[in-house]
Amino acid sequence: MRLALKLVWVVAAAICPLQILLAQDLSPRAYTITPLHANAVTLTYGFYDGSLQFNGALPVTNATGKYNVPVFSIYHSFNMFGHFANIVAALPYAVGHFEGDFRQEDVRIYRSGLVDSTYRLAVNLKGGPPMEVPEFHKWHQKTLIGLSLKVVAPTGQYDPTKLINWGANKWAFKPELGYSQRWGKVVLDAYLGVWFFTPNDSYFTGRNELTQAPIGAFEGHLSYDWKTRTWVSLDGNFWFGGETSLNGVSNIDTRQTSSRVGVTGSLRLDKHQSLKLSYSNGAYARFGGDYNNLSVAWQWSWIGRPR
Repeated sequence: MRLALKLVWVVAAAICPLQILLAQDLSPRAYTITPLHANAVTLTYGFYDGSLQFNGALPVTNATGKYNVPVFSIYHSFNMFGHFANIVAALPYAVGHFEGDFRQEDVRIYRSGLVDSTYRLAVNLKGGPPMEVPEFHKWHQKTLIGLSLKVVAPTGQYDPTKLINWGANKWAFKPELGYSQRWGKVVLDAYLGVWFFTPNDSYFTGRNELTQAPIGAFEGHLSYDWKTRTWVSLDGNFWFGGETSLNGVSNIDTRQTSSRVGVTGSLRLDKHQSLKLSYSNGAYARFGGDYNNLSVAWQWSWIGRPR
């Protein structure tokens, strides 16, 4: 029984989609200024393939995951009390396979369904006031400082009788401080944030409470512009913490210390359309998912109402 509870404990932290899809996130130019009333619809396809690290906590070997994640998102910018602000809403769907050897027995899991939806509000504090299109075209970025709040709502597929779900059945909040500095065609971005989680009080059979400690996250990007909306970026992040507790009893083996590196490229197709391609992999993973990720995104943008 103790081993079974430990399996529930460790797998919950290692395969939790909230950590797989969010803690490992790499988002260059997240605090970029746009004109007021700018809008964008983005369709993203992400492919994840890699291993699961259990840090010796369980006799699990050859644990892997492979899944596809299409995402629909929408962006809008506006004036918030004299500051430039924008909001993004994203709805992911995932189809994936997980497998591994537990005590020399092959275990396979398939899941398909909605992942928890994500919402992000960002406000610029310094370096870029709210601007209409004519004023924006005359403006040149130097130093930007902003704040954002990302919220993950428990809207994804969740069944308390199953150990692995795409939904986490809990809320997650990430306040973040963002910095962006431009020197000609070179842009440096750095973000510092913390994930906070509410308890999952209906975890596995519906009679357990799973809680998770905060996760600290740092993210950095160095990018170069070729022309408007055409650029390439070197990306990296580091996150730590996230120790889980089952019914009030913590497991130190679930504490995470991980990092990812990658590259992102954006190509302007015309006045409204652009393509973005990104690749990243794990530089270091003490515990949890260690994935290779390839993503392709198509974006349609406009100012005001579409014509």
